[in-house]
Amino acid sequence: MKYKSIYVAASSQHVGKTTSTLGLVSGLKKSGLKVGYSKPVGQNHLEINGSKVDKDAVLFSDLLDFEIVPEIHSPVILARGATKIILDNPDKYRKKLDEKIMYAKDELNKKVDLVIYEGTGHVGVGSVANLSNARVAKMLGAEVVMIVEGGIGSTIDMLNMCLSLFREQGVPIIGVIVNKVLPEKIEMVQNYVGKWLQAQNIKLLGVIPYDKTLGYPLIWTISKAISGTFEAFEARGYQKIDKIMAGSLVRNEDLEEGEDILLIVSSRVIDSAISKIVQFLEEKGLKKSPIAGIVVTGVGELSEDSMEFVQNNKIPLIRTNLDTYAVVVKFSKLEVKINRKTPWKISKAIELINENVELEGFLS
Repeated sequence: MKYKSIYVAASSQHVGKTTSTLGLVSGLKKSGLKVGYSKPVGQNHLEINGSKVDKDAVLFSDLLDFEIVPEIHSPVILARGATKIILDNPDKYRKKLDEKIMYAKDELNKKVDLVIYEGTGHVGVGSVANLSNARVAKMLGAEVVMIVEGGIGSTIDMLNMCLSLFREQGVPIIGVIVNKVLPEKIEMVQNYVGKWLQAQNIKLLGVIPYDKTLGYPLIWTISKAISGTFEAFEARGYQKIDKIMAGSLVRNEDLEEGEDILLIVSSRVIDSAISKIVQFLEEKGLKKSPIAGIVVTGVGELSEDSMEFVQNNKIPLIRTNLDTYAVVVKFSKLEVKINRKTPWKISKAIELINENVELEGFLS
C-alpha cells in the first residue's frame, strides 16, 4: 500500500472538504482496507459523555461504524475563547496539544491500515496554537490531498498560496481535487488547472461537478437561522428546501416547476397565498403539495382554513418575529454543511467522488 496516512486539506471553508473526505473514506473502505478517521483539530463541536467532539467526527463514526473516543477521533478542540488562553500561556498549552495529536496518531495506527485525517477550515487555521493544517500534517507524517473550489485563475492563485505552507513544512502532496465546477466548464478546468499542476509536478486527482442538492438546507437549519418556533410538524424538519416563494408572489408557473418550496408569508396574507396554492392543486389534480415548509412572519392567529391545509399536507410551520425580507436575507446567507441529518447528501457526496476521482491512485 502506497500511503499510511492521508490528510485532506482545503483552500478555504465551505469548498467541500467534508463531502470529499466522505467519498474518499467510502471508496477506500470498499477496496478492502481497514480505514480510520480523525479530525485532529476541530472547532464546531458536540458534547458527548462530557467530552467535546468535533461534529464531523460524529458523522464519520456512523459511516465507519466506530465508537467515538474523543482522545483519538477528535483530540483537539479550539473552541470559543481558546485563542486568548493559548496566547496568554503558549508554552503550557502548545506542548499538551501536540501530545494529544500524537497520541491519537499512535492509537489509530495500531488499529487500521490507513488513516484519513480531515483538516479544519483553510490551511492556516490553527496557527494560533502552532497547529496549522500544514504543521499538523507534518506531525502526522501524512501526505496531503488538497480540495479547492472550481475556477481557473482564482483556483490556481489560491492553490499556489495554500500549497506554499505545505512546501514550507516539507509535506508531500498527493494531488488536488477541484470541487463545485459548473458542468459546462469541467473540460476547460481540467485542461488549464491540470497544466498548471503538471508544471508543479502535482497530480490532478479529479474535477467534481457542482451539484445544487448538496446546498439544500433543512427546515430545522432554516428555523435556527431565523430564531423561529415550530407550531406544526417539527418532527418533519428534516425536509430539504430547494427554493423559496414569497406569499405575495404565489404564481402557478413557480408551483408547477418547483418542489421542496419554502413559503415565506406574512400572517396578513397567508390565507390568500394558501387559497392560490389549493386552487392550483385542484386544477392540476395533484394530491401532493410542492410546499415543503412554511415560515409565517408577523403576529396574529392563523385561520382554520390555513391550518387545515397545513395539517392535511403535514407541512412544518414556523413562526418568526422577523419580517419577510429579513427571512429571505437570512436564507440567502445560509452556509449548509453536510451532517447526519442529510443522508441524501452523504450518498451524493460518495457518488460524486466515486465517479470523478481516480481512487486507484491512492492504492498503487
